[in-house]
Amino acid sequence: MKVFISGVAGFLGSHLAESFTKNGHGVVGCDNMIGGDLQNLPEGIQFEEADCGDVEKMKRLLVDVDVIYHCGAIATEGLSVFSPAIIAKHVFGNTAGLLAAAASRNVRRFVYCSSMARYGKGAPPFREDQAAAPVDPYGIAKYAGELLVKNVSETHGMEFLIAVPHNIIGPRQKYDDPFRNVASIMINRMLQGKQPIIYGDGEQRRCFSFVQDCVDPLIKMGTLPDLSGQVINIGPDEEAATINELARILAELLSFDLDPIYVADRPLEVKHAVCSADKARQILGYRTSVTLREGLLSMVSWIRQNGVKPFHYHLPIEIDSPLVPSTWRDRLI
Repeated sequence: MKVFISGVAGFLGSHLAESFTKNGHGVVGCDNMIGGDLQNLPEGIQFEEADCGDVEKMKRLLVDVDVIYHCGAIATEGLSVFSPAIIAKHVFGNTAGLLAAAASRNVRRFVYCSSMARYGKGAPPFREDQAAAPVDPYGIAKYAGELLVKNVSETHGMEFLIAVPHNIIGPRQKYDDPFRNVASIMINRMLQGKQPIIYGDGEQRRCFSFVQDCVDPLIKMGTLPDLSGQVINIGPDEEAATINELARILAELLSFDLDPIYVADRPLEVKHAVCSADKARQILGYRTSVTLREGLLSMVSWIRQNGVKPFHYHLPIEIDSPLVPSTWRDRLI
C-alpha cells in the first residue's frame, strides 16, 4: 500500500510514517516546516517540503497513493483567538487543497485528523454523536474541515474517516513552541530551572494520550474495511488530570521544587475537556498501553537527550488586543 502523510516532519506525522515504513508500506509525505523538523523524518520515505494548499504540487505527490492521512495543521488553539487568519489558511485552506488533489487522483481513502476542539464546551466525556460546538477559531476551522472532507469525499466517491486525537504527548513533540504543548513547555522550563507557568487556577482537566496509542488506531482507520464516514475519538478516557496535577507529576519525575507561576485565564479555554474512547474500543480494539507517568517520563528523557531550547515565538499575533496573554506579548515563557 502507498500512503501519503501531510505534516510528516511533525510529531504525529513522523511517528505514523515510521510505523508504516516498518511494516513495508510505501510512504510519501510533505511538510511546510512551520512546525516540522527534518530530524523527525524516518528513513525510506519520499519527502518534499511543500504546503498542502499547492494543489498542483499535491497532485504530483499523490500519484498512485491509496490512503491519505492529513495530520498537517498549525495546532495552536489558544493562539487562534488572536491569529484567526493564519489558522484558517493552514487548517481549513490546506485541507481544501489536499482534498482537491486527492479527488482528482482517485485516492481511495482520506483520513482527516480533526481535534477535540470540535466539541467546545459540550458535556464531557465528549462522544462522537454529540453536536459539534467549537468555541474558538481553531475548533471552528477544524470542524469546517470535517464538513469539507465529507462533502468532497461523498461527491467524488472517496472513502473518508474523521479521527479526533487529543492532547498527544511523547518524544519528538515540539518543545520550544510557547503557544502549544503544555507538558513539553513545562518540561523544557523545569529542565532550565524555571517554574512552570499555569493559566487561570490550573484546574482545567484533560486526558493525555501517548503518541503510539494514537498511531495504532490511526493505522486501523486507514486500513480496515467498512469504516467510511465514521468519526472516532482517538485517545484515552482514563487518568484525567488537571494542569496542576500535570505540573506536580512532572516535578516529581524531575525532582523539581515546584512553585508554579499563575497568570490570567486564556480567553475561550474550555475548562473540562475529556473524550470517551468507547467507540474506538468497540470498532478499533483500542486500548491504552502507556500510562501518563510513563509517557511523561519518555518525554523527559527525550528532551534531556536533545537538550533544552529557548522558546521561539515563530507565529504572528494578528489581533493585538488587551486580551493577549502577557506570556506571549512580553515573551515570558
